[in-house]
Amino acid sequence: MSTIKAAVIGDPISHSLSPIIHNFLLSKHQIEGNYSAILVKKDELKSFLNSAIENGLAGFNITIPHKEEIFKICDYKSKTAMLTGAVNTVVITADKKFFGHNSDGEGFINHLKNSVSDFDLNGKTTFVIGAGGAARAIVYALLKAGAKKIYITNRSEIRAAELIKNFADFSAQKKSEIQFLDKNSFEKKLGECDLLVNSSSLGMAGQESLEIDLATLNRAAIVFDIVYKPLMTALLKAAELRGNKIVTGLGMLVFQALIGFELWFKQKPDEKFVKELFEVL
Repeated sequence: MSTIKAAVIGDPISHSLSPIIHNFLLSKHQIEGNYSAILVKKDELKSFLNSAIENGLAGFNITIPHKEEIFKICDYKSKTAMLTGAVNTVVITADKKFFGHNSDGEGFINHLKNSVSDFDLNGKTTFVIGAGGAARAIVYALLKAGAKKIYITNRSEIRAAELIKNFADFSAQKKSEIQFLDKNSFEKKLGECDLLVNSSSLGMAGQESLEIDLATLNRAAIVFDIVYKPLMTALLKAAELRGNKIVTGLGMLVFQALIGFELWFKQKPDEKFVKELFEVL
C-alpha cells in the first residue's frame, strides 16, 4: 500500500503541533501515512502548490499567513469556506485540483463545548480580537451558534470592516449584530461580555504581545485564546487571575485537525485515541 502524505504549511511553522497530532493518530490507527510541517513564505505559495501535486500529497493544512490567499486559488470550496472567505484545509482531488475547506469554526465550537459544557452561545454577547482568517471562521461559528452581538477590534479597521461586510447577509439572517470597536471602546464595553476570544497571533511566541486592559471585563465571561504556544498566554493568565474561566488554544487545534485527518486518511479518529492525544500534547 502506498504511503498517504499530508502536511501543514505556514510562516512561521516550527511551532506547529499538527505533525505530532496527525502522526500520533496515523500510528494508533496503523495507517501507512505521514504528515510534515513545511515552511512556505508568502512568495513561495504557488511553487509549493505545484510541488504538492508532483509529490502526491493527499492534502494539507494552511496557517498564517496563507489562509486567505489559498482561498482565492482553490478550484472548489466548501460552503463553510465560501462563507468565511478563508481556507485552512485543502484536499487534492483525483483530477489534481484543490478543494478548500475551513475546519477552524467547527474546531473552535467543539473545543468550547468540550471545555465549558454548560455554556450556550445562543443570545450571548461576544468580543473578538482580530480580523484575519481565523477570526472569519470564529465569527461564522458564533453566528451559526446564535450569538446575539459580536464586537470586533483589530489594528486595521479596514480589514474588520471587510469582515463585517462579508457577513452582513448571514448576520441579518441570524438576527445578529456585528460591530467594529476601536481598542478603547472595546475595553470599555467588556462589562457586557459573555465570551472574549483572541483570534489573532498576538501573544504567540515570537510575535508581538497582546495589549488589552481587562479591568471592566464581566467576571462571568469566558476568555478563549486560540494561541497555543505558549499555552498559557498573557491574556489567559490575566483572565485567570481575575477569576474568569479560561479556554486554551490547544483543543481547537486538535478538534480542527480531526476533520482534516478524516478527509485525507479516510478514517474517523477513535475517541479513545483523541483522549490519549491530549495527554501526549
